Amino acid sequence: MNIVGITACTSGIAHTYIAKEKLIKTAISLGHKIAVETQGTIGIENELKKTDIDNADVVIIAADIKVTGKERFTGKRIVEVSTQVLIKSPRALLNKIQEELKV
Repeated sequence: MNIVGITACTSGIAHTYIAKEKLIKTAISLGHKIAVETQGTIGIENELKKTDIDNADVVIIAADIKVTGKERFTGKRIVEVSTQVLIKSPRALLNKIQEELKV
């Protein structure tokens, strides 16, 4: 499965990066391709490439705040959760998405 994601928390520091790392680590361990953008106090980092978005099977937005640039995902399957969901149970989330998409 090809995954793109955005992580963002209220302070834009700790949970943003913890959620990103958990998502990447878990996705890779399950054999998925992934690219994750962070949006925080220092702005956007690792901005998603158009080709990654175009090839994505799913977009995961793990955010506790409003994120910018969601219009890039028009026509894509979008899953929105809090950063806590991703931090506490990334494998369960990815397994559920995989099951729903039958990938």
